[in-house]
Amino acid sequence: MASDASSKRDVDASPPSLFWTLAEGRAVFELGWFMTLRPLMKRMKRGDGHPVLVLPGFLASDGSTRPLRGLLDDLNYMSYAWGMGRNLHFDEEREAEMLALLDGIHRDHGEKVSIVGWSLGGLFAREIAKNRPDKVRCVISLGSPIRAPRDYSNARRLYDQINGPPEVREAARIKQLNTPPPVPTTSIYSKTDGIVSWQGSVQDPCPRNPYTENVEIPASHFGIGVNPIAMYVIADRLAQLDGSWSPFDRGGLRSFLFRNPK
Repeated sequence: MASDASSKRDVDASPPSLFWTLAEGRAVFELGWFMTLRPLMKRMKRGDGHPVLVLPGFLASDGSTRPLRGLLDDLNYMSYAWGMGRNLHFDEEREAEMLALLDGIHRDHGEKVSIVGWSLGGLFAREIAKNRPDKVRCVISLGSPIRAPRDYSNARRLYDQINGPPEVREAARIKQLNTPPPVPTTSIYSKTDGIVSWQGSVQDPCPRNPYTENVEIPASHFGIGVNPIAMYVIADRLAQLDGSWSPFDRGGLRSFLFRNPK
């Protein structure tokens, strides 16, 4: 039944409503909220010092992820920017660069790397984790278009203008986008996202990988990477010890903010 519902949802794939797209300006307030609460966020769950690679969204650069990386550093992680300029295109060369970056971080630290990706960066994070599951500790995506129908995103047309339509060889990869990498994977999404419809960010249950989950939060697309609630979820997920994953706890007071998945 769940699979049938997902298939129907994909057939009816469409981008967010114009209302939520026009409301994306609220990301400014999310950044202000982040800056205001920044001192308190240092008290979130702390990590064990393992490396975390942070990938920016479409059209964005490492500047957009600087606030998140600064917080991760304060929470006792070794954060890494991707260092490849603006996230504009994807081809075999760019994929090879991302894999080489992951390989280098893993080699330097001698331990698995967690990857956090914003929007398109989250899709890339999942794909490179599929190539290097032995080097990835967990993947967290933020408002990422991780389902096969590309109509969930209203940035599709601009992406195709820059990159051209996907070639035939990419058809198989696109078809299995919703298949999670074989590592703990969390998709953080918002039903008020104005760029990627929330349905396009929901990953289906995967019998081959029970360590997957979806966490809904109130956020804009342009602000989800600095949204304090998203920061709380990221800190909670990254703090888990390697090999001891458990689903995000929505019990107690958290139940007022985080809904149980349906």
